[in-house]
Amino acid sequence: MAQNNAAKAYGSNKINTASQAELTLMLYDGAVKFCMRAKDALEVKDYETVNVNIQKCRNIVVELISTLNHKYPVADDYETLYRYIFALLTEANMKKDMEMLDRALVELRDIRDIWKEIMKKTKGPQLVLDTN
Repeated sequence: MAQNNAAKAYGSNKINTASQAELTLMLYDGAVKFCMRAKDALEVKDYETVNVNIQKCRNIVVELISTLNHKYPVADDYETLYRYIFALLTEANMKKDMEMLDRALVELRDIRDIWKEIMKKTKGPQLVLDTN
């Protein structure tokens, strides 16, 4: 029980201290994780678990859509991509279609990996102090 409380406290602290970029990465990681769980469940025909995990993944996609800032033109492109992923997840869930779930997972992983690269590149060079 104490270990469970410690894990919850750690998770809560991690979220509360994360930057916007890190929070977005956490959402992408969560979407990938739930999509993979849905795939695993679909392989063994555990349709309840498939549904639960696809719903979790879809909820994350909805959250990603809701956080877009449309004052930047790229937000429209992201929204189109997110809506495509949402549609793939919906169809995969209705038809229990592994191929559609695979396509959604590929898109989610690609976005996550691109986001990681953006995060690395935007850290920028280390500040060099002039000591003269």
